[in-house]
Amino acid sequence: MNVATVIINVFAIVSLIVAFVKDRTKTKRALMIALKSFVRILPMVVAIVILIGLLLGFVPKSVISETVGEQAGYKGIIVVAILGAIMHIPSIISFPLASSLLKSGASVTAVAVFITTLTMIGIVTLPLEIRELGKKMALLRNGISFVVAIVIGLIMGKIL
Repeated sequence: MNVATVIINVFAIVSLIVAFVKDRTKTKRALMIALKSFVRILPMVVAIVILIGLLLGFVPKSVISETVGEQAGYKGIIVVAILGAIMHIPSIISFPLASSLLKSGASVTAVAVFITTLTMIGIVTLPLEIRELGKKMALLRNGISFVVAIVIGLIMGKIL
């Protein structure tokens, strides 16, 4: 376990103790809401982890490296940008997936673009966004986010 993990967990435990001391009822209610949310999202998380495991198990590392590795160039970046924009998975799953992709030969740029488009763009949620923000604003926000995601990936690729 690394130092950051210990610090985060200690902070969470101390915060929970402080919340209990301040108001037991609200804290218990918040923990029940969190537990219900966890139970509700758990099947989807398990399914996605299994799907990712199968994908990484059946797709050779060489294919991943060729498709989204350093030698894939801009084509690979566009591929992962589109995949990230289309996929609808919880952000918490994107980081272990990113780690697996990096270990399988994906470039830092491609992984940065993938995570950024995954969290910033919602093709699946676009109809809701259009209803709430209007068509022009929703498309503009998603379009700008797509471009920004690619720029972030390119910057990350140069830094790391």
